[in-house]
Amino acid sequence: MSRFCNAKFDYGVVRRLAVLVMFSATFMLGVEGCSITQLTIGATGGIIKGAFEAMNRETDLQLAADAIPGDLKLLDGLILEAPNDKSLLLLGAQGYTSYALGFVEGSSASRASLFYMRARNYGLRILFENKDFKKNFGGDLADFQQALDKFGKQNVPAVFWTANAWGSYINLNRDNVDALADLPKVEAMMKFVLKYEPSYFYGGAHLFFGTILGSLPAMFGGDTTKSRENFDSAIQASHGKFLMTYYYYAKTYAVMTQNKDLFKSLLEKVIDAPVNLLPDQNLANQIAKAKAKALLKNENDYF
Repeated sequence: MSRFCNAKFDYGVVRRLAVLVMFSATFMLGVEGCSITQLTIGATGGIIKGAFEAMNRETDLQLAADAIPGDLKLLDGLILEAPNDKSLLLLGAQGYTSYALGFVEGSSASRASLFYMRARNYGLRILFENKDFKKNFGGDLADFQQALDKFGKQNVPAVFWTANAWGSYINLNRDNVDALADLPKVEAMMKFVLKYEPSYFYGGAHLFFGTILGSLPAMFGGDTTKSRENFDSAIQASHGKFLMTYYYYAKTYAVMTQNKDLFKSLLEKVIDAPVNLLPDQNLANQIAKAKAKALLKNENDYF
């Protein structure tokens, strides 16, 4: 597997192969029955998972930007055929969240918002298998928390990626009162992740709280001390290798505290980091580098 993931990967071939497999399944449906479709979806899902893993190792941002939309639409098609497949739904939540953050936010907040909601809804379809959570999802925070508490550690991935997408949507729509009203529920979900697996996805829940607490004024719940603590915990979780943590540390905490020296040192750390510092997240780290360069270029806008 490691040799496969490190090899040059032709994403067009992956999509064409997956489409061919799906076409074959459709053709065979009249002969073999619906079981062949389920078998094929399972096989194609494995191809898509491999493609996503290879994409995460990509270092060329343009190649990734060109390839990801086709992979996401193929994934949408698979989910259409297998609407309750948890592995596909989780890939959808991860894929659309990551694509919106890396390639859409900077050019179109409205498009990114749509993708974040699509990601959130894919995640919710996993969580809604718990009827109590589905029933109380739209209720008050107390009922929501009570239903959330019935999940366990095995639910951490679905809870995290659902909350990640939802929180990113709220961050882009801070002028929307209805969106902001949902923030306590997102925070409850991220606290759930911290309770069961605080290091999940390179300390992603810590990164969330570091960003939220470091970007809000104290009168609205911000807390720079707790923000710094969460960023430091996120850095520890990835052993300092997940560069997006440093980027948000600079963008939120350093700006809020008006610490220009910290701002510059964090961004320069991202920019100067080796390309293959964290091979499984090469793409995320390359995105962080691009964002860090842009933020540093405009430092006078923040200080």
